[in-house]
Amino acid sequence: MALKCYNTLTLLFFLTNLSFYGNYYVAKGDNLAASFIFGDSLVDAGNNNYLSTLSRADSPPNGIDFKASGGNPTGRFTNGRTISDIVGEELGVPSYAVPYLAPNATGKVILNGVNYASGGGGILNATGSLFVNRLGMDIQVDYFNITRKQIDKLLGEANAREYIMNKSMFSITVGSNDFLNNYLVPVASIGTRVSQDPNAFVDNMITHLRAQLTRLYQMDARRFVVANVGPIGCIPYQKSINQLKEGQCVDLAENLAIQYNSRLKDLLAELNDNLHGSTFVLANVYDLVRELITNYGKYGFRTASVACCGDGGQYAGIIPCGPTSTLCSDRYKHVFWDPYHPSEAANILLAKQLVDGDKRYVSPINLRQLRDL
Repeated sequence: MALKCYNTLTLLFFLTNLSFYGNYYVAKGDNLAASFIFGDSLVDAGNNNYLSTLSRADSPPNGIDFKASGGNPTGRFTNGRTISDIVGEELGVPSYAVPYLAPNATGKVILNGVNYASGGGGILNATGSLFVNRLGMDIQVDYFNITRKQIDKLLGEANAREYIMNKSMFSITVGSNDFLNNYLVPVASIGTRVSQDPNAFVDNMITHLRAQLTRLYQMDARRFVVANVGPIGCIPYQKSINQLKEGQCVDLAENLAIQYNSRLKDLLAELNDNLHGSTFVLANVYDLVRELITNYGKYGFRTASVACCGDGGQYAGIIPCGPTSTLCSDRYKHVFWDPYHPSEAANILLAKQLVDGDKRYVSPINLRQLRDL
């Protein structure tokens, strides 16, 4: 009788665990099981809430349109969802990737993915030092190494490897801060700008990013989407501090972005050739955002220059979004939420182009095709 009871309990335990892992591993169908997100404030989902940093989005009205939080700020640098949030929804990820530094980033939750992105972070370790604390890409990859070992414990090494390689996607949105909050900052970067011309600086960025992506590959990452740098010379902050006219952008910042983006395209082609079994997709965010800025009326926007939340200058682009900021009356008519970041309305358009768009904006395949490999 005792043996029969023991066998029954053993079977029940086995079925319970099979059901649990079926929800997170086996029974995913065509959906993406996990999204691992790296980068900066464009995709930060709240990591900076847990850092002593000047780069924060944990106060209203940030998050005012984020339904999952009831309109409360979560640390996302926008009024609603980030591009990565929307991409995850479109590809069937069961829930938003939990911020790595959040207290609940443990146990089965991490099987839906983890967000390591950090406002102010960059490819280079020196980037964002003016914010005091931030997570650069090297640290973010270190943190994934910890997550990787946790997934081994949850699923077993063989299943974990299969899960990472074939049911997960790795999203990297980084590089803007290396220009905006490093190379282009006069006080913080005098030494860099004296010792390195733009070519040398971009070389340094590409060398570091190559090593970071290769490390992720060595930890079984196989499906990557890497965003290039957007038109950083056209954001409200740059237009405001340089007192530009409506249709103008800062030439130096634009030229740096274009130069880096050309090198990034070559890097991803190199990695596709050299890292067996990997697929690196280039998200052409630069051209996507340029299209929105140039033809904003076509997409239902009223302005692509003025920040919805912010103050200072012609474009409300000098003082970051916070509780005392001026807030626009129609948030879905603005391409930019604050002096630096797109609104949720813009993020929706950008994300859907990356998921189902053509090779103008995402190549060699789009993200739905990447998921279905």
